[in-house]
Amino acid sequence: MDLSIIIVNYNVRYFLEQCLHSVQQAISKLKEEGFEAEVSVVDNNSVDGSVGEVRLKFPSVKLIENRENAGFSRANNQAIELSSGRYILLLNPDTVVEEDTFLKCIDFMDSHPDAGALGVKMIDGKGAFLPESKRALPTPEVSFYKMFGLSSLFPRSKRFGKYNLGHLDNDSTHIVDVLAGAFMFLRKETLEKTGNLDESFFMYGEDIDLSYRITQAGYLNYYFPQTTIIHYKGESTKKGSLNYVLMFYQAMIIFAGKHFSSRKARTFSILINIAIYLRAALSLIRRFVSRIYRPLLDGLIIYLGYLFVLPFWEQVRFNTVDYYPPLFLRVVVPSYILIWLSSLYYAGAYDKPMRFLSFLKGHLAGTVAILVIYAMLPLEWRYSRALIFLGSLWAMVGTLGIRLVLHLAGVADFQIDLNKQKRMVIVGMEEEARRVAKLLQETHARPEIAGFVSPSSDKLAGDGNPDYIGHIDQIDEIAGIHRLDEIIFCSKDLSSRRIIKIMTRLIGSSVDFKIAPPESLSIIGSNSINTSGDLYTIHFNSIGKESNRRNKRLFDVVSSFLLLITFPLWFLFVKGHFNSVGNTLWVLLGFRTWVGYLSAEHRGQPELPRLKKGILHPGSHYTTETLDPNRINEINVVYSKDYRVLNDLLIIVRNFRKI
Repeated sequence: MDLSIIIVNYNVRYFLEQCLHSVQQAISKLKEEGFEAEVSVVDNNSVDGSVGEVRLKFPSVKLIENRENAGFSRANNQAIELSSGRYILLLNPDTVVEEDTFLKCIDFMDSHPDAGALGVKMIDGKGAFLPESKRALPTPEVSFYKMFGLSSLFPRSKRFGKYNLGHLDNDSTHIVDVLAGAFMFLRKETLEKTGNLDESFFMYGEDIDLSYRITQAGYLNYYFPQTTIIHYKGESTKKGSLNYVLMFYQAMIIFAGKHFSSRKARTFSILINIAIYLRAALSLIRRFVSRIYRPLLDGLIIYLGYLFVLPFWEQVRFNTVDYYPPLFLRVVVPSYILIWLSSLYYAGAYDKPMRFLSFLKGHLAGTVAILVIYAMLPLEWRYSRALIFLGSLWAMVGTLGIRLVLHLAGVADFQIDLNKQKRMVIVGMEEEARRVAKLLQETHARPEIAGFVSPSSDKLAGDGNPDYIGHIDQIDEIAGIHRLDEIIFCSKDLSSRRIIKIMTRLIGSSVDFKIAPPESLSIIGSNSINTSGDLYTIHFNSIGKESNRRNKRLFDVVSSFLLLITFPLWFLFVKGHFNSVGNTLWVLLGFRTWVGYLSAEHRGQPELPRLKKGILHPGSHYTTETLDPNRINEINVVYSKDYRVLNDLLIIVRNFRKI
């Protein structure tokens, strides 16, 4: 066996499918040249259906199923122990390789016996070069420049930008210190000398540690840019999280303690711990601010409006100022603002991008709620309905106005959904292009498809077909003339190598790229595996939509509150009286939900959006013991797919005695 390819997967089903498709094409190229290869997928207890997908679509893949998340190092080691190739490739599931990637890597390693490991040029989903393709050893000096931003300020400096070796040409082969774990092409005999991945590194740092041990064993690490892979990566969103900060920097401390002298390791550890506290504090502050600054801005605008509206109304209505007591601005107005902001939140007005209808619904609901509460207050606490209406008008005009201004200024957090359809072209032969077009129309995106593009420059795919607007060599002109937002590549009809070349050719344009694997129900692309909108798939599991999750939580809170204040009326009519009150409190506090999934303790259950454990479930009227697993699955899927708040209400009403 020449090559053993190892992929560790954790809940990235659609990316794994695309990765394996590209791997199969590259293996076919290897076999044409007389080489043999095997593929192993180690699944770290995914719950997104990855295992079933691999079994169904890639039966030749060796599948290792872990019953827990064993971490990156341990999972790779499991497959390494079972591998038989003279070369081993550690490959991330969120990658796409070119058809000749493996062949070129084997040729290079065969001709360079001093090479212990090899990494390749990586680009992101928009075609931009990923600087982590080549890195230096994170010594205290190099790490200091990286952690405190000097490497970002001077990326091409030989001294300050050393972490990503920015001074080295991205398109030339170099000997480097560290290779990225997303693609590590290793000589098996090297691993036999260095040992496998260190399992004390759970997720981060294992590639740095292994790269360093390879050089210590007398081998070299090569950066080899003669082949390119796409690495979608999820770090653009992970790096802002506290969990990432802690795990990454703790991995650096483990590395320092293992390989540096005690004095150097102590200095490095102090530096790292300072960075941990700084980055952790920044992460918490950033997360907190990102969640509240838009509502705070809205609240400030509404309050400032009242500062002008109040004296104006006092002058017009009473021909005086200071008619209303200070309590009005100190307590009443902030109460109005809190109700409006809460209503806007639950209506989805703080979703990105914001929808006009959600904003108007939220604002109107808040105004109605204020008027209802006003009507129930004692007479001495009712100040003025007119001020409610004037404040409501200002709140709508002021907050919507600032959104429009910031939207036009291009501020990402204030983008407004103007129902603009994305303009796309599909690059592929007619049969596959039509399949992908149909899939797109069945997703939530429903884009405007400008036409098809032939993958052949001779236009054989589009002869006599008006749906074809050009061929692949005209893609630059097509993108400009048709003002495209996205280009969809059919990987069945276009090689990964050509796709990658087109992406790098159009880098810097505003066009996004996505790839449709053959026979797949997903279309994948863009920069990050975690960014919303990067994955087009047929709408399913509507309980997973943010708006529905908000509505479900709002229903739980309101219904629990009503049950608590009315419990003397129903207390004796339910089974387990005190348990019912306890359940109501658990739901109100957010530890439980009124309606959850019907339990299904078997591996064959489909992947569904996660819910808290329910007091009731959609099959509460059945005897659970009489239901087989398939029937349980059907009940859960139906509840998840077409969720409505009314469904939860009906389930509670029908099973009220069981709450």
